[in-house]
Amino acid sequence: MRETAKDVLAKWIEAVNHGDIEKLLSLYDSQSLLIPTFSNRLLNTPDKQKDYFEKLASREELSVTLHEKTLIVQELQNQIFALSGIYNWRFNVDDEPINFEARFSYTLDLSKPRPILHHHSSQIPRML
Repeated sequence: MRETAKDVLAKWIEAVNHGDIEKLLSLYDSQSLLIPTFSNRLLNTPDKQKDYFEKLASREELSVTLHEKTLIVQELQNQIFALSGIYNWRFNVDDEPINFEARFSYTLDLSKPRPILHHHSSQIPRML
């Protein structure tokens, strides 16, 4: 059975929620670009991505959940997909749980063993 774009996203969420950095990094192509939720840097190397995810995984009670109804999957070409939607990050800051809503987009090439080519995530600004 062929892996779907939703399967890749599910693996990504599972890896984040289990703090499995190696599994997480194995989803990113060696030349991928990560524009992360909690950094102002463009992470375009495996080492930079590893450093970011290790710091993120050190957060107490870290988890991310997908808002299923927001997920949009678009096939751009054969095996090339764009995914967009909203997920909720949660972790403790000074022993208090904090939630961060974030919008995300991925570009995936499902013909590759490491399908994530591009991943952008940014916090949704709090409304006034």
